[in-house]
Amino acid sequence: MRIATAHGPAEITLDEPAGPRFWLVLTHGSNGGVQAPDLLAVREVALGLGGAVARVLQPFRVAGRRMPGSPARQDAAWLEIIGALRGRVGDRPLIQGGRSNGARVACRTAREAGAAGVLALAFPLHPPRRPEVSRADELRGAGTEVLVVNGDRDPFGVPDAADAAHVTVLPGERHELSKDPAAVGAAVEPWLRRWAGLGHGAAAQTG
Repeated sequence: MRIATAHGPAEITLDEPAGPRFWLVLTHGSNGGVQAPDLLAVREVALGLGGAVARVLQPFRVAGRRMPGSPARQDAAWLEIIGALRGRVGDRPLIQGGRSNGARVACRTAREAGAAGVLALAFPLHPPRRPEVSRADELRGAGTEVLVVNGDRDPFGVPDAADAAHVTVLPGERHELSKDPAAVGAAVEPWLRRWAGLGHGAAAQTG
């Protein structure tokens, strides 16, 4: 489906079972798409727990651009997308997330979107080789529980355990989180179970 925003249309790939227990809305990185291995692994886990999954190709990527442009414009378009999906979500928990730049968007907009939680995959803590330019405030300012899953070899850095409710560090993974996508799904599964009403769990914290 397509959703019109003030900054162009977004394309939504929906997996919507009857009576989903929760909604998970995921998006991509700056130069990526919704077929990224880690996003697909999380999608599989969420569907197995009875959730609905919407994978969002943001307007800048639909338009063929590699860079997202202004964060304010990107966030505004994201909130329009969430607003359009709200009728489907109803009173079910809404979890939003993404990988890399998409994780930043999910954190920045979580309060206004009314998200019950944020999933931040490969959160880019700082530009490569510039650790002094930290984006930890985006994690801390989400206003809701954040699960971070990063690789220990990520050149964009790894958030500290104090920056989010849960930080899971996967050994041997770089920014792509593509070496073992199943491990990404396994890291997310205990956390998503809570929103599915299947018991309270926290993602394993390693590193």
